[in-house]
Amino acid sequence: MALSAVAVFCGSGFGASAAYAQAARLTGRTLAERGIDVVYGGGHVGLMGVVADAALEAGGRVVGVIPRQLHDRELTHRGVTELHVVESMHERKQIMADLSDAFIALPGGAGTLEEIAEQWTWAQLTIHTKPCGFLDVEGFWQPMQAMVDTMVDQGFVRSEQSGIVTIRENLDDLLDVLSQPPSSTDKWGGPTESVQP
Repeated sequence: MALSAVAVFCGSGFGASAAYAQAARLTGRTLAERGIDVVYGGGHVGLMGVVADAALEAGGRVVGVIPRQLHDRELTHRGVTELHVVESMHERKQIMADLSDAFIALPGGAGTLEEIAEQWTWAQLTIHTKPCGFLDVEGFWQPMQAMVDTMVDQGFVRSEQSGIVTIRENLDDLLDVLSQPPSSTDKWGGPTESVQP
């Protein structure tokens, strides 16, 4: 499937390595150059702002979705193409999911992990059939790869479902994988192919 919009989850800080901001710039620019809308958390701070700025500078379309609590604290990026100010984090994640064909996590903290994990869970339950990817910058997501492997080994994630999540060091490789819907069965054994995204 052709990707028309990708949700990017990432840190509201910059992190300890300059490589994280470099990866954020590359992600925003690459998505824009491929004609893929960036859907993100709507902030101007940290890696979030870097992704948005890079996409906008490359002529891309950027959709921000930010809770009113953060908007009122003046954390909103005022230059995005389209802005949704919502009442809760739950609404934010639902709108981002609805607007996106796939999800990418860059380095970040608890919020980044929670956002991508929820979309992974929704795919397992066939709430949608959209793939999730982690851009592994300088090994940041290697502990996640180990965790996924452990979940499979210990019987908490079916091996055929592990393909819902892809971890790659190369952004182009990751986008190529995400352009294909997961060929997995759902958590309870039914084919995801029968469920509409």
